[in-house]
Amino acid sequence: MTISAGIDIGSSTIKFVVLENGGIKRWEVVPSASQPRISVNALLNTLEPDVALVATGYGRELLKSNASIPIISEIKAHASGARFLFPACRSIIDIGGQDVKVIALDSAGKVARFEMNDRCAAGTGRFLEVMADKLDYSLEMFSSAALKGKDGIKISSICTVFAESEIIGLLNSGSSSDDISRALHWSVVNRIHTMFSRIGAIGPTVITGGGAKNIALAHLFREILKSDVFTSEYSQIAGSIGCALAARR
Repeated sequence: MTISAGIDIGSSTIKFVVLENGGIKRWEVVPSASQPRISVNALLNTLEPDVALVATGYGRELLKSNASIPIISEIKAHASGARFLFPACRSIIDIGGQDVKVIALDSAGKVARFEMNDRCAAGTGRFLEVMADKLDYSLEMFSSAALKGKDGIKISSICTVFAESEIIGLLNSGSSSDDISRALHWSVVNRIHTMFSRIGAIGPTVITGGGAKNIALAHLFREILKSDVFTSEYSQIAGSIGCALAARR
């Protein structure tokens, strides 16, 4: 019996998975909270001592003092995890709490090129959270509203602060919250699509990270990419799956 584990320590959540004989045995997503080290240690304490573990993510430095835990890049982790979930995929859009990564794979599934936006909140999970809150929606309601909304509004600002000001102006002018939600989702999709085009990525595409839970993003990406865009219940933990696969090897 082969058992391995992976942990992806993100800025918003910590993703943890255990693989057994090539399948997902158990997995967990917990908030990073104010003391992520405690959450990480609690998850690691659920493992048997001899289980191989690999880590990645924004907070992977928390494990740097433990030389027995190898660390791999988020790019490599998400590429491997996405191919595990969807073997035919040729690109990955990873929408995390604080950054967005677009990864192009070659025909063998190896990373060919990638681009990352980690300098501003535009397009990230945090951007979506702030915009949803401004419209008084939960994240799930925000996504549903975008699917119901009509096209026609354009959000010109990619800066979170200026986008908030635009929302206030649109609401004051009588625009519906659903239409504004759709425009905000399009602003994220268009920004990421520019990254996608710059590296020459092609479909089929897998969305990973917390953004994979947003059904409106997947829908709009299918529209703009004109190719298959996949998500699954495990898309959020793709990075930790990639780590567990590396640990198994």
